[in-house]
Amino acid sequence: MTPVLTALTLALASLHPAAVPPPDVVHHWAAAAPAGYWTAERMAKALPIGLLEVVHTLATGLGPKSTPSPSVTGPERRRHGRPEAPAKVRQRGPVSSARWQSGGLVGRAAGRVFLTMDGVDFVCSAASIRSANRDVVVTAGHCVKDGTGVWARNWVFVPGYDEGARPLGTFSARRMFVAGPWSRAADDSYDVGMVALNAQLGRHVNDVAGALEIGFGVKRGQQTHGFGYPADPPYDGERLMYCAGAARPDPHSQTHDQGLRCDLTAGASGGPWLTGFDAATGRGTVTSVSSFKYSDDNSMMYGPYFGSAAKQVFDMAEKA
Repeated sequence: MTPVLTALTLALASLHPAAVPPPDVVHHWAAAAPAGYWTAERMAKALPIGLLEVVHTLATGLGPKSTPSPSVTGPERRRHGRPEAPAKVRQRGPVSSARWQSGGLVGRAAGRVFLTMDGVDFVCSAASIRSANRDVVVTAGHCVKDGTGVWARNWVFVPGYDEGARPLGTFSARRMFVAGPWSRAADDSYDVGMVALNAQLGRHVNDVAGALEIGFGVKRGQQTHGFGYPADPPYDGERLMYCAGAARPDPHSQTHDQGLRCDLTAGASGGPWLTGFDAATGRGTVTSVSSFKYSDDNSMMYGPYFGSAAKQVFDMAEKA
């Protein structure tokens, strides 16, 4: 009778949802941007999202907005590309990135994000990923919600963006998702966001731009290609750029992130990191997104590890 009892026990357990921890995901229904809001001129004037805290400082005169952070002795983390001092930001050093000119899937599926946060227009990067509803893009959490603060407004994704051209159109946000630890505490280990987009003339973003595969719980330390649209000097955000190298652990142990040697600047936030990348086809598996740099090291970009928390965000987004 033991096998029967075991099967009965499992069946009864499945009837009690409380036995399964609820997903730790926060969501927001997005309102469409006003018609004609994102003109070419407005897009050109949008700032890299890394300047958000500078905008807070100028607006309030009270210094950068405070958000909870771990008590640590290592270097200060900063949203990547945010100026610490003009001379340092513009210090180029060895170039570790190049323009992506080989096309392929990533050339269509990666794109620019335009959004409004606290009344100011900003830019980020994102990518279309394969999903059940064919509507999901992945980006950084801070490109969707300002940590413990407000949600983005007027959020749109332009796949395949290139020097002002929108060859595949512009998709507006329908519903936004971030991990709970990002929304509650701006925890950089969970700086991931997923956005379900509205269809454009009846067509889903996956159908128009293609869709990269997304992976969770993959082996750390793999060869990785990071893509995005850096908009802070020496870049202008008009072209898809990339870096490549082996992912490394956070040397300061402030996060569970991995680092990639990369000199991309603000504006590349939310750009996809691909493992198993095939340059001939532009295909690979998205396993992270660009998130932050340490204030004393402009050469390394860090991105959140896509584990169970990121999987929960994706699971909800593809059902939206």
